[in-house]
Amino acid sequence: MNPPLHYAVQLSATPRAARLARLLAVEQLRAWGLPFENAAQVVAELCSNAVTHGRVPGRDFHLELSVTDAGRVRIEVADTRSDRFPDEPRYGLSIVGALADRWGSSTGPAPRKTVWAELSS
Repeated sequence: MNPPLHYAVQLSATPRAARLARLLAVEQLRAWGLPFENAAQVVAELCSNAVTHGRVPGRDFHLELSVTDAGRVRIEVADTRSDRFPDEPRYGLSIVGALADRWGSSTGPAPRKTVWAELSS
């Protein structure tokens, strides 16, 4: 039985760190032997949103990648602005919606908000 594929990193809430998150995700998916093009775009959009709309001075954002039991790549980006949710798809979330099989958001633990997406691998 293979161990579950999981990767997590915490980064400062800056545009430079959002770009770094995309590069780290590409390298991790490549190391797992999984397609990374669509996932890289989703990571870029979600991390950019975390930095732009979810930033709280002095607080970081968190990126997690995993592979579900169904074989999907799950991307989770958490920030500390649980008061600001992606309630209507804007351009970036429209891209996420077009590339992902499904996506959504959740809260907790306070003050954390997570936006996630799952893509077929």
